[in-house]
Amino acid sequence: MKKENVLFLLLATISVICIMSIGVAIAEKSFLIGILAIAGVIIATGLGFTLRKKLRESNEL
Repeated sequence: MKKENVLFLLLATISVICIMSIGVAIAEKSFLIGILAIAGVIIATGLGFTLRKKLRESNEL
């Protein structure tokens, strides 16, 4: 597996864990966990899309 694919897999896994954490935050009625989980989703998916764009522009993807 290429290095880029492993990085994309890691970012996708982090995003899924953060999305699951949103459900836990709702169940626990924890505002802090919810905010941190939403921020984690935004950061992880943003990094993934940014990395994909950079790789596409450099013709490595």
